[in-house]
Amino acid sequence: MKRVEHPQIELQIAPMIDVCFLLLFFYILPSKPVKQEADMTMTLPGTVSQEQSLEIPDEQRVTIQDNGQVILNDMPLDKPDSKDLPTLFATLKRFKESCKANKTEAMVTVDVADNAQHQRVVDVLNICAQAEIGGVTFAGATEGEE
Repeated sequence: MKRVEHPQIELQIAPMIDVCFLLLFFYILPSKPVKQEADMTMTLPGTVSQEQSLEIPDEQRVTIQDNGQVILNDMPLDKPDSKDLPTLFATLKRFKESCKANKTEAMVTVDVADNAQHQRVVDVLNICAQAEIGGVTFAGATEGEE
C-alpha cells in the first residue's frame, strides 16, 4: 500500500495581521475622544454646623389639659382625640434638628392637668421618643395648686 501524501497547507499570518490593523484603524480613527465634563461646584441649601451655639428656647413646654388637648408653648396642637399627634411630632422633630445643629440638648417639659387621662400622657411621651428627644421632664405643682 502506498501512502498518499497530502500537500501541506500553509497559513500566512502576515495578511491577517494587516487586516486586523486596517479594521482597528477603520473603527478608531473616525471616533472622537470624549471630552471630560467640567466640574462645577455648587452649594446646596441645608443646615450648617456652627462653632457657637445660637440662642434658642431652652425647652419646649407641653401642656395636657383635662379634655386631652395638647398645647405646645401656649399654642393648641392637634385634636383632643388624635392619638398620633402629627403636628406635635413635626414641631418636636424640627426642634430636635435645630438643637442638634446648634449643639444643644433638646429639652421638653410636660405639664399635665390633674384630671387628664394617663393614656394622653403616654401618647405625648411616645411622640417625644419618636422625635428622638430624651430630655423629658414633668412639671411639678406650683405653690397655689398644692
